Amino acid sequence: MILDEIVENKRKEVEKRKEEVPQAVLHKMLERRSRFADFRGAISGEKDKLKLICEIKKASPSAGVIKEDFDPAEIARAYEAGGADALSVLTEEKYFLGRPEHISAIRDAGIALPILRKDFTCDLYQVVESAAFGADAILLIVGVMSRAEILEAMQACEDYRLAAVVEVHMEEQLTEAIDVGAGIIQINNRDLSTFKVDLSTTERLVPLVPKSTVVISASGVKTPEDVSRLRKVLVDAALIGDTLMRHPDPGSFLKELAAAAR
Repeated sequence: MILDEIVENKRKEVEKRKEEVPQAVLHKMLERRSRFADFRGAISGEKDKLKLICEIKKASPSAGVIKEDFDPAEIARAYEAGGADALSVLTEEKYFLGRPEHISAIRDAGIALPILRKDFTCDLYQVVESAAFGADAILLIVGVMSRAEILEAMQACEDYRLAAVVEVHMEEQLTEAIDVGAGIIQINNRDLSTFKVDLSTTERLVPLVPKSTVVISASGVKTPEDVSRLRKVLVDAALIGDTLMRHPDPGSFLKELAAAAR
């Protein structure tokens, strides 16, 4: 299964990162960080408006290399100009060709939008690393992490001023996310075991989510019609990835999506 392979590799990747950038170095980087953006606030709170989280990634296991001339800061600037409410940055190295340094490059370019670090979190080191490199939120995937690991990571997120986004794909996972007290739940329309995408996954699970929980729908959002469809089921935000990354003018296409979100 590709997910198991990715997670196994991620654990090795994290051990390597611990040697390259020890936690003592991360804490020194954190001391220099002066600002944290409110990720939860940016993607919720407006009735009848769907917020848009725009993804920055170079590649994926299902699509291969998506963008050859990859400049995270330039892409983030286009998203910011197009009306993005927040950014999602893929930092997994082997399969998505990402790095945490892509987040710091965006921050160094002066872009202030809240950033979700999207990766396969499996170690508390990644929470500290995310905060040190400029992220405002981190993804915790039910199925990749145990219940105990998610609870521990959520506490670490509080300690390091990060929002915890707990991702689910099926009802049993949603129950677990609710049980651990997730304040932000991301419904992934992509089944990570098969990589098949079905937007109705969100429609099926949203009614089961507590009203006080912020809900993100991720994967499979490609058109203004898809955005309108999600707006009708009252999710707070949609995460849009491959479609924007492949578009020759992502900023202008994002404006079309933003119009459908209102």
